[in-house]
Amino acid sequence: MSDQQHTILITGGAGFIGSAVVRQLVRETEHLVVNIDKLTYAGNLESLGDAVAAANYRFEQADVCDAAAMTQMFETYRPGAIIHLAAESHVDRSIDGPAPFIETNILGTYTLLEAARTYCARHVADAERALGDGGFRFVQVSTDEVYGALTQDAPPFSAAHPHRPNSPYAASKAAADHLARAWQRTFDLPVLTTNCSNNYGACQFPEKLIPLCILNALEGKPLPIYGDGQHVRDWLYVEDHARALRRVLSAGVPGRVYCIGGAAERTNIVVVESVCDLLDSMVPLGGPASYRDQIAFVDDRPGHDRRYAVEIDSIAAELDWHPTESFESGLEKTVRWYLENEDWCKHVRDGSYRGERLGLMKQTNIGGRG
Repeated sequence: MSDQQHTILITGGAGFIGSAVVRQLVRETEHLVVNIDKLTYAGNLESLGDAVAAANYRFEQADVCDAAAMTQMFETYRPGAIIHLAAESHVDRSIDGPAPFIETNILGTYTLLEAARTYCARHVADAERALGDGGFRFVQVSTDEVYGALTQDAPPFSAAHPHRPNSPYAASKAAADHLARAWQRTFDLPVLTTNCSNNYGACQFPEKLIPLCILNALEGKPLPIYGDGQHVRDWLYVEDHARALRRVLSAGVPGRVYCIGGAAERTNIVVVESVCDLLDSMVPLGGPASYRDQIAFVDDRPGHDRRYAVEIDSIAAELDWHPTESFESGLEKTVRWYLENEDWCKHVRDGSYRGERLGLMKQTNIGGRG
């Protein structure tokens, strides 16, 4: 994608990663940024901050599974690119009820690919679609969970690793990746795919590990650790991820897959202890008490992958991208943000989620949304 001004559609732009991408693009470029979001439980327009008032920002409330609405978005805005971030993303929720993951992550991706294909056929000349020339681009944003689990001493996943998903969430994202690849190969749609490691940072919905532990700690609640706490994840600061997506959009080669990670593997217990230590220094309990005292080991979730990590040498060499935040610096910024944004935390928790344990398969949800 060339440096000239374009319109960029961002699906899921009110979500955690999407809002970071929107904020950066609106603040640092002249592109018209169109945020398409259904505003489910995890979508929050407050996460966009000052971007909502910017002249180069638009919001459209719509479902990516609505083919007519997606076709209309392309026809109305004539975008130069789309970054597809809209997804159901919480593994525990996918265990309790897989149906929304199949619908949004698979059907939604198919719907967007078809809308983009139709749009390109009508409005984008073949010369502008040639690979690598800066023409229209479709960025499919995915996860390292599609690759399955790593053994303790295995090298990190690369883009060449086969898809071996183990959770309903991962399977739905793997299916979406395969659709994106097929539309690129069969229809010559300029698709680029990214697979990222665990994100953390400001504006993350508090069902995920780090924000859940921050808020539970402050409220005197248990800090749940699955199993023995030795599950390993590679942690990627969300602002670094947003910068990586922008690099892929502007300089990546359609047809390629880019792994995006933080080069920061940590066990879950180390992550939670690090959160506790920061809170001990920022909002001490007094005396010998520590937030670590609230750590509670709970039964592991079904099919819990032991380790994820992705290599980032390839994207560093090809696109000159690397994470700027260490895990320690990023986590400190994250904890401080939650401490300074109590209103945001209160508003996102006013919905149906109250910090309860999900992913225990206590309900059956077959054939529709439960």
